[in-house]
Amino acid sequence: MHLPSLGRIRALAVLAVLFTASVACAEDRPKVTLVMKSLANEFFLTMKDGAKAYQKEHPDDFELVSNGIKDESDTGAQIRIVEQMIVSRVDALVIAPADSKALVPVIKRAMDAGIIVINIDNRLDPGVLASKQLSVPFVGPDNRKGARLVGDYLASRLKAGDEVGIIEGVPTTTNAQQRTAGFQDAMEAAQMKVVSVQSGNWEINKGNAVASAMLNEYPNLKALLAGNDSMALGAVSAVRSAGRSGQVQVVGYDNIKAIAPMLADGRVLASADQYAARQAVFGIEAALKMLKGEKPEVDGDNVIQTPVDLVVGKQ
Repeated sequence: MHLPSLGRIRALAVLAVLFTASVACAEDRPKVTLVMKSLANEFFLTMKDGAKAYQKEHPDDFELVSNGIKDESDTGAQIRIVEQMIVSRVDALVIAPADSKALVPVIKRAMDAGIIVINIDNRLDPGVLASKQLSVPFVGPDNRKGARLVGDYLASRLKAGDEVGIIEGVPTTTNAQQRTAGFQDAMEAAQMKVVSVQSGNWEINKGNAVASAMLNEYPNLKALLAGNDSMALGAVSAVRSAGRSGQVQVVGYDNIKAIAPMLADGRVLASADQYAARQAVFGIEAALKMLKGEKPEVDGDNVIQTPVDLVVGKQ
């Protein structure tokens, strides 16, 4: 019988040790789950891609699981995803909630199970969190400030007294409320007349329907302010269908890739860039810090501010 050489036995032993060590290392990595809103929205696809790229750059630091819902307002589906993550015993949850209040109970269950929770994109309602005695850091931009930047730029292209309409996101979300408030701040300061505020549910088709209705009801409408670029895409289509291209200005928020050619040719006047590819990364970094027992650097309102900048199109 042929027996393996001593050298081969030693080599196999070394490989076994290395394999065992690599498995142990993989098992030691914390599991971080990223839960987003609709992956039909380019903004969240960009966010997902940014998170995956960051994990590939830091493969030994954490394991990433990404999830998203089909429709922006499908709160029930997002709650079920979080429940699944609780059962899976993930270490951290980075979530862009579909609803600022409805997600709080399941967030509490996750935290009671020992899961670190970081809130991104759309802020969970501070009052509801306080009623549950929960402290959840919010990582994201000042949406009101970003919308004000866009609104001020639009106002510089209009004149006092002009009629404008606001296409709002899902009205139960804090970021939709804040963006609408920012638009209204700008319009009030410039003495514009906001004739209608209606929800487009963050979606292209609903944004198109709302814009079409506003254009029909208000023949003197001069601008449509959309709470995200998906709704702005729908508004652009509505303006074209109404035969009012060049007469009604459209602005958005998010600076998704699909809006770039419309900024370039003037169909969209401006948007706000909140850096989708980095937003989830900021949240993941905060989660990893907390998993190490460190405190993230938050302001007095438990917020880690991230950048938001005005993006303008054809001058």
